[in-house]
Amino acid sequence: MVLLLKSSRDIKKVKDLLAEKQSKKKFDAKKFCGVLKVNEDALTIQQRLRDEWD
Repeated sequence: MVLLLKSSRDIKKVKDLLAEKQSKKKFDAKKFCGVLKVNEDALTIQQRLRDEWD
């Protein structure tokens, strides 16, 4: 994001403008917690996937 500032604006107005432009969308990772059920250790899965590159 690019925000052009004129030097005549005071700091409070600039901070207010920046606060308005903040991203409204946020990723909620908690809703995915516990969704994937695996019977294998996560570290073992990760190592197996990394070994596929060799």
